[in-house]
Amino acid sequence: MLDVEAGTVRCAANYAPLSPISFLERAAAVYGARAAVVYGERRHTWAEARDRCARVAAALATRFGVARGDVVSDTRGPCCSTFA
Repeated sequence: MLDVEAGTVRCAANYAPLSPISFLERAAAVYGARAAVVYGERRHTWAEARDRCARVAAALATRFGVARGDVVSDTRGPCCSTFA
């Protein structure tokens, strides 16, 4: 597919659509030691963010029986303090 604005051709060699999970995995692999979440004095790297998300997913699966395809909602609100 030709991207006229950027002047490039999108193909398998230079483009891969990202899901939230693949985005997090890629960010952790490429930018693992860089800050992903900063809230006040708290700082979490991309590697820590990936690990935290994996732990939450594992807990949801083992404690509550959440499985692939289930929908889960976080109602705490959009605040980085909920990350820590």
